[in-house]
Amino acid sequence: MSTFVTITADERDAKLIADGFEIIKLVEMSLSSYAPEAKIYNLNKNRYVKLDALTYEALSLSKKYFIKTDGYFDITIGSITKDLYRFGESERVAYSQELNSAKVDFLALRFDEKEAFLEEGAKVDLGGMAKGFSVDKVAEHFRSRGVNSAVISASGDIRCLSTCKIDIQDPFDEEGILLSFETTRYDLGVTTSGNYNRYVVSTKNNHLIDPKAKKPQTKFISITLISELTSSDLDAYATAATVMPMKKAYEFLESLGVGYIVLQSDNELVISKNISEYAKNLLLSDNSKEKPRDKENKN
Repeated sequence: MSTFVTITADERDAKLIADGFEIIKLVEMSLSSYAPEAKIYNLNKNRYVKLDALTYEALSLSKKYFIKTDGYFDITIGSITKDLYRFGESERVAYSQELNSAKVDFLALRFDEKEAFLEEGAKVDLGGMAKGFSVDKVAEHFRSRGVNSAVISASGDIRCLSTCKIDIQDPFDEEGILLSFETTRYDLGVTTSGNYNRYVVSTKNNHLIDPKAKKPQTKFISITLISELTSSDLDAYATAATVMPMKKAYEFLESLGVGYIVLQSDNELVISKNISEYAKNLLLSDNSKEKPRDKENKN
């Protein structure tokens, strides 16, 4: 999945951890748009593919997210991320005319439990939820084996089956920490979506594409969500929130009831009022400054 995956279990069961990585590989072979054997890769290439259970579930969830986010989570942004910016491959800067003419339309994708069809010009990119989805699948396996103390991490998507300490990376310093905290209860997910890890030339050309404007977002540097929701949900909702208009993004996050930590492009750090439900012992770095949430001032 073009990222580092780590799995830690207190049981120190080597086979259990190995099983976890095998599950990650199975998900990748279904949802990857890079691996030639993967279902999504072949859907993009051939406009048709027979689905397996994992791909059908991921596409069904993506439809739910598309509706829930008012279209701001749209996996057909692949026509921009894959064809124009070519993230993860021969990367380039996309031109405005190319972006405007790109086909981004969830209705261009049709699927049922057995097969999927994709209209010409459209491409699917599940990068906005695939890592969270893979973390969920490993967590499900661990729970079924009675494991209640483990941490599964795929880049910015983390599941703590017990409680754990989390460090959020400083976007301006790869070795630095923006803030740290401890989760307050068992089985919480933590997801961070940011524009600073994948971009071309500058963060103005980042991988978080607003599917309505058909261009990268520049309003938020990072959004971290903490909740008991599935990691797939958190991954998708963080992705969608980063590309929404600012007021709509905060209203959306409030409607979810999640804890959030948002670093805006003006460097203002906004922390949700309910953060103590999900996180304790917050420690801000010297460069961070928390400002109370003020809905009326967000526009």
